[in-house]
Amino acid sequence: MPSPQPDQLAAQLHPVISDVVGPAGYDLEEIDVRPAGRRRLVRVVVDSDSGVDLDEIARLSRMVAAELDEQDALLGGPYTLEVTSPGVDRPLQLERHWRRARHRLVGVRLNDASTLEGRVGDAREDRVQLLVDGELRWVSYADVAHAAVQVEFRPPPAQDLQILNGMPPDAPAPSSRKGSR
Repeated sequence: MPSPQPDQLAAQLHPVISDVVGPAGYDLEEIDVRPAGRRRLVRVVVDSDSGVDLDEIARLSRMVAAELDEQDALLGGPYTLEVTSPGVDRPLQLERHWRRARHRLVGVRLNDASTLEGRVGDAREDRVQLLVDGELRWVSYADVAHAAVQVEFRPPPAQDLQILNGMPPDAPAPSSRKGSR
């Protein structure tokens, strides 16, 4: 019997791995299975609203490996497991991706081929609020052909954050100090 194609195997592994990472508080973003010499590389991408740290990646890796070891017949031999979080270049496709990108600068290509760059505000089920050139604008996910977070090396401008958080732009910036002495 021929072994399943990588895409078929990833689809078969999805419920198995999802049953491990879901109860641990993570979303299963992607499973990629590829041949790697005499083994298979099983790449599992997870995320959560609070992000994923290295200790959690290690814990999830052990949990997923234990479950995959139980699925030996499905994998059909040795494998290498890689558990990771999505990179900054991951396309923003789902509402939770936009929600997790709140206050981040994004580049957006719309279906009509126009582009815009803005900072992410509220993400709703069917649309996202963007601050574009100082103005708040709602963009429907259905109108987005591609969107990705832009790499920034400085914190967002305080004025942008004030606008996105519903404060008037001329309001004093919130103080990070807890009190004065």
